[in-house]
Amino acid sequence: MTELADSRTIALFLDMMAAERGASANTLAAYARDLADASRRLGGRLGAAEPSELAGLLGQWMGLAPASVARRRSALRQFFAFLHAEGLRDSNPALQLAPQKLARPLPRTLSVAEVDCLFEALAALEAESPGPRTVRLRALVELLYGSGLRASELVGLPRAAIRPGQPYAIVRGKGGRERLVPVSEKALAAALLQQALVPKPCPFLFPARSGAGHLSRVALFQQLRALAARAGLDPARVSPHVLRHAFATHMLARGADLRVLQTLLGHASIATTEIYTHVATDHLVEAVSRGHPLARMARQDAS
Repeated sequence: MTELADSRTIALFLDMMAAERGASANTLAAYARDLADASRRLGGRLGAAEPSELAGLLGQWMGLAPASVARRRSALRQFFAFLHAEGLRDSNPALQLAPQKLARPLPRTLSVAEVDCLFEALAALEAESPGPRTVRLRALVELLYGSGLRASELVGLPRAAIRPGQPYAIVRGKGGRERLVPVSEKALAAALLQQALVPKPCPFLFPARSGAGHLSRVALFQQLRALAARAGLDPARVSPHVLRHAFATHMLARGADLRVLQTLLGHASIATTEIYTHVATDHLVEAVSRGHPLARMARQDAS
């Protein structure tokens, strides 16, 4: 296959991933980069590569981060499975590329006390500088922590997603999948104040300052870190995703069902949600202390 043929087959593969598997824009962009790099390294012959050439590719990528290597391995496996299924290859040279299992790192999160410090700093900022900027910041923080939204879901939230008296919002998440997320009374009140400041023709709840499009994830990240600094927290420990993790961890610590939490977070697999069971250790230790027979016997002996 020529380099042109590689570009065509990669485009067909990406179309399939978008249409049939609902891959997110970020995933599609990453796979496009990975496959283009593989094609370049093989002189435009990726589609005709043999198993030994794919093994050589992995060897060239070994200096990258483990997560990057795992993603590139996955891209190759899915790409060649697609070519074989479509009859563009008689065999699948990637069958020997077993999925790479990575140790999933524990999510970074904040304690309840640290989240309280964040909200106290926000209240102080509102008292010092009332106005549209603090109204928007209040709505952003309340929805991040109160609804467990991803940063991209939050900044792209439609203006019409928030309605008076409606304790939930419909969010379009990864892969275009829609789900219901809870909106607390405080978050709803803050979001409605923000909504009132947005001109009706604008489709987004958090429009960009330029008026074109919505607030960027970078701007959200910067505003949250500035608030963390005011709260006396290490800004490097605070991000939109950390507040999402805090939402999940604190919900689990208060007895939320893991399947319910999976739905609220929009995780495709329960395995992704299960990582939070390793974070809420205080809650787990307390549960054992209350319920284990040996713990009850120890209390009786002490009395």
